[in-house]
Amino acid sequence: MQRILVIGSPGAGKSTLASRLAGRLDLPLIHLDREYFGPGWTVPDRAEWRERVKTLAARPAWVMDGNYASTFDIRVPRATAIVWLDLPRWRCASSVLWRVARNYGRSRTDLGDAGPERFDWSFMRWIWSYPRRMRPKTARMLERLRPDQQVYVLRSRSEIPALEATLATVKEAA
Repeated sequence: MQRILVIGSPGAGKSTLASRLAGRLDLPLIHLDREYFGPGWTVPDRAEWRERVKTLAARPAWVMDGNYASTFDIRVPRATAIVWLDLPRWRCASSVLWRVARNYGRSRTDLGDAGPERFDWSFMRWIWSYPRRMRPKTARMLERLRPDQQVYVLRSRSEIPALEATLATVKEAA
């Protein structure tokens, strides 16, 4: 079965792409943000979170979006394909600002019961620091994949239609 992991900086478009892929490929969709955040933006402790991710990753088929590098060791071995949205930080930051403006005060479906959309300076700093802090770690992780795992690195949203067509072809061939 196909298991596609979509990773990248906040604001890169992971949730949107994962939703599109899940619909096009007829695969179950897992938004990790929805699983992680509880009502009032509460978060599980580390052990509980890892158990939840193990259960989700054990499913036979999925499209899963979310970075959560602390659980790469659980999710990456289960993935048959990994899509890394490696977009420029200015693109990610502007996307988050636009998303906040569009949804401010309302709950988003990809966040479940977390709470209303809000602006968070620390989140914006995390996005801006992503290329320095997380990009090297992600690149190293991708270098260690098994030969049977497919990797797709997208540096622009204009590359998404070609990726969708490629993954659809892979699914049809399976």
